[in-house]
Amino acid sequence: MAEKALKKENKKEKSLVIVESPAKSKTIKKILGDGFQIEASFGHIRNLPTKDPKTDNLGFDVENNFEPKFEIIPGKKAVVKKLNDLAQKFDNIYIASDPDREGEAIAWHVRQVLKVPDEKIKRIEFNEITPKAVKYSVEHPRVINMDMVKAQQTRQILDKLVGYKLSPVLWKQMGNYNLSAGRVQSVALRMICEREDEIEAFVPQEYWSIHADLAKEGKVFEAEVSKYKNTPIEKTIKNEEEAKKVVDYLTGADFQVSKVTNKSTKRKPTAPFITSTLQRAASSKLGFGVQKTMQVAQRLYEGVELDSGAVGLITYMRTDSVRVSDDAMTMAKDFILKNYGEKYYPETPNVYVKGKQNVQDAHEAIRPSYPERTPESIKQYLDNDQYKLYKLIWEKFMSSQMSNAEMANKSIEITAGDYTLKAGTSKITFDGFLKLYNDSEDEKDKVEDSKIPDLEKGDKVECKKINPKQHFTQPPPRYNEASLVKALEEYGIGRPSTYATIITVIQTRKYVEKRDKALHPTILGRAVSKQLVSQFADIMDYKFTAGMEEKLDKIADKKAVWNKVLKDFYDPFMEEVNSVMKTAHKINIETKVNCPNCGKPMVVRTSKFGTQFLGCSGYPDCKTVMSMNVLSEQNEEESEEKQEEVCEEKCEKCGSDMVFKMGPYGKYMECTNSECKHRKPYRKTTGVKCPKCGKGEIVERKSKRGTVFYGCDKYPDCDFVLWNEPTGEVCLECGSLLVKKVLKKGTTIACSNLKCGYKKEVAENVE
Repeated sequence: MAEKALKKENKKEKSLVIVESPAKSKTIKKILGDGFQIEASFGHIRNLPTKDPKTDNLGFDVENNFEPKFEIIPGKKAVVKKLNDLAQKFDNIYIASDPDREGEAIAWHVRQVLKVPDEKIKRIEFNEITPKAVKYSVEHPRVINMDMVKAQQTRQILDKLVGYKLSPVLWKQMGNYNLSAGRVQSVALRMICEREDEIEAFVPQEYWSIHADLAKEGKVFEAEVSKYKNTPIEKTIKNEEEAKKVVDYLTGADFQVSKVTNKSTKRKPTAPFITSTLQRAASSKLGFGVQKTMQVAQRLYEGVELDSGAVGLITYMRTDSVRVSDDAMTMAKDFILKNYGEKYYPETPNVYVKGKQNVQDAHEAIRPSYPERTPESIKQYLDNDQYKLYKLIWEKFMSSQMSNAEMANKSIEITAGDYTLKAGTSKITFDGFLKLYNDSEDEKDKVEDSKIPDLEKGDKVECKKINPKQHFTQPPPRYNEASLVKALEEYGIGRPSTYATIITVIQTRKYVEKRDKALHPTILGRAVSKQLVSQFADIMDYKFTAGMEEKLDKIADKKAVWNKVLKDFYDPFMEEVNSVMKTAHKINIETKVNCPNCGKPMVVRTSKFGTQFLGCSGYPDCKTVMSMNVLSEQNEEESEEKQEEVCEEKCEKCGSDMVFKMGPYGKYMECTNSECKHRKPYRKTTGVKCPKCGKGEIVERKSKRGTVFYGCDKYPDCDFVLWNEPTGEVCLECGSLLVKKVLKKGTTIACSNLKCGYKKEVAENVE
């Protein structure tokens, strides 16, 4: 019926479809045919005015219930004229902006500038650019949702209000007109700065773990001491002396199996991607930045040229919903049954509930528009980034519709006097959804199949060796883009469509810099955050910011009145701003760098062109200036000092103690004698003597390409090398060193002499 009606309409009338992005035009044109012309608004066409004395340059009238005024964005006048000229020539105008809050606002703004009767304007939306979805939307147009529009305008007004009122405070206090504050960006900056404070305040605590190499009928496996007199001892062995007491106690003790537990478990697939989980997975698995992920996803959504023409490959990529349409579930079921078999499809379809109660909309999760289009089948049409992201989305969605994985878990407890040791293994007995996608964000969490001897309660095992291991507690890790998105989502701060912009802005403003994928706050960023937190506690509060997001959702759901939300925010906010501005005075951002000429602290300054540099705090008496790079060099030196610890090795040149240090290229050793300062790279020793020279030890080394190998520490005097870690044992057949080879099918102990061929399998413990 829809097809016939559409064809009938196309014969009689001509229609104009207005989309946001021209990239969609080819894809939609191919679907709708000659009766439709597709044009783009190129995103927003109107905005709050930047210069309007009547509204204090805010663009909205506080005295008139915050009524906003809008003006055509400079540079968009030609677009608006073209759309208006075209609108006069067509019988129907369909506004097909994106299916979210911003898209609804764009649709309303387009409607406001078109000088045509209301009956000609129709709002349509589709979650995927497929023939069925697009044609259905044309057959079922609706009116513009003004509640969503008001929610977007409230967000826009709040953001401008905070930015326009807080930024001048920073300008006055820091003398830098390039600084800015934002309702969400400043809170994200606070999170990064507070994490840095935690790292700096962290004091590592030493602890030891005790492991034992145990054997039964020639099969060796590892177990870890877990209890003392049935009390857990994790991280309670505080130093080497305490560890030695445990080792002494266990040496010579009888080891007996006290408990064997076999348990079958099922691991369920998780929901298909929403915006935030896609950003996190693309970061951890593909190394994509948040901004890049959204740009590539946008291209996949809008359409890629295949042999059949432009095709939209994924559903809309800005969504909080994990809902999957019935049609998509049916297509996934058919594909799974045909390509993997009945056992890979669950008895009842997997349905996922929303992770949040309040979401912008109830659109679908991010999934392939056509599940039958496998990544490999269209790889030739995609660039490398598109292929990687499409493959990630396709595999995630298809796995979400598949059967549970099944695991066989074995846990063994071994008693040695007052101590209990624990070993375990986990084996995949049916891969299920894991056939396509391991949804663990931490790659080391992947389940491995390890071998432990068949043991029963009462069995005695032989102790081959007790291995005490020293550890230090670690500070919380710095945020990377993926973990920051996760934290923002958990706090309810921002929305999926804003995460990429937030992370980009705080880096563009030089508040944060990315080093080795980690987000480090700059000295400027920490100073800005400190000022804002101390002066505007509410605005910078996590719960307050999240609460404002909830109010925006309520406006969209007709549960709150937009201008009342603004009024409740405006009065106390402006009272706080005015109070701070009255007492605001210029501050200097002091650094730990001292002026090389007068000895006074150097401070961060900004040139009239916005460039930052270090200037002497004694200005104008001392006019010394330095590059900001000095701060980076100082940070490296401080990092080295924090990592410094005494090592057992003596300096080979003067005999003084050596200390470990951490430099830009990793850990190294340095002589403590200030006159010597001899340095050498740190090599992790295996404790195995070199069989060639008999003097050196085998240490871990790296090639220029980063490949790990093992060689004598007396190099270049001795050139003995191995490509695998030596165990310290020798081959019973030829006398060469035995090495450990870690393969996909398991770990093997083999002779390093390739002509010998001796090898044996070894069991390893999986926690």
